[in-house]
Amino acid sequence: MRHAAREKAFQVIYQMDLNDNTLDFALESVLEEAELDAEAADFCRALAEGTLAKRPAIDEILTEHTENWKLQRMPSVDRNILRLAAYELLYCPEVPDKVAIDEAIELAKLYSDDKAPRFINSVLDKILEAKQA
Repeated sequence: MRHAAREKAFQVIYQMDLNDNTLDFALESVLEEAELDAEAADFCRALAEGTLAKRPAIDEILTEHTENWKLQRMPSVDRNILRLAAYELLYCPEVPDKVAIDEAIELAKLYSDDKAPRFINSVLDKILEAKQA
């Protein structure tokens, strides 16, 4: 169920990146369609809230680790997958690093183009290396 919760959290932050929706509105609209149990819905909410709360710091880190890419010019799908995964890597010690990266790659396979999984993996590997240094 955590995979589904991550996917829904991504949908929330993606929706908020494109629209001026409030977090509560975005969560409600995404979760009302989701078939998540209470624990998974809480995990989704925690991921979305945490990612948005740390977004300025996450965006700064992403900018440092993406060569020749301005965050604003990056496809919104990729940008928000990276934000979610970076949040998990940097602020969720209970989530293994490999899981955060693998889940981001899976989201990229579902929602982005063929080049996105490799790009996302590369950026997240750089963030992980910096975290471990």
